[in-house]
Amino acid sequence: MSEKTLTQGQLTYLDAKPGIQLIKAGTYKLNELSILRGTPELKGQILDVPITDKKQVLTMGYYALQPSVDYSAEFTFIEIKVVTKGKMVVRDVEGNKYVAEVGDVLVFSPNTTVIFDGESDGEVVYFKNVEANPTYL
Repeated sequence: MSEKTLTQGQLTYLDAKPGIQLIKAGTYKLNELSILRGTPELKGQILDVPITDKKQVLTMGYYALQPSVDYSAEFTFIEIKVVTKGKMVVRDVEGNKYVAEVGDVLVFSPNTTVIFDGESDGEVVYFKNVEANPTYL
């Protein structure tokens, strides 16, 4: 077994603790595909980041906020937001502020209250491990 081989019991999942995580663009070092595939002329990189070990439905969506007022939402599921335009500003109930810009990733763990800040002005693509909300279809 190589040093990089992990068993399921060794993985650290992003949903391991409640709260908000902000993963800034460039945080993770990607693996070179040329080495992994044994193809020196291949130019590319890849990295898997374990999110959860639970098997549930997966929903994708689009979300945008313009400068306005704060509002809060309860997350009972995992949601991942990838900022594609502008910035998304969120806070937790303790007042910690997270500013996510293009290329950054926000991770909301289950049982987390997220306050979306009125200074947000951006767009995201999101993924959540819960069925689509019929109101949003």
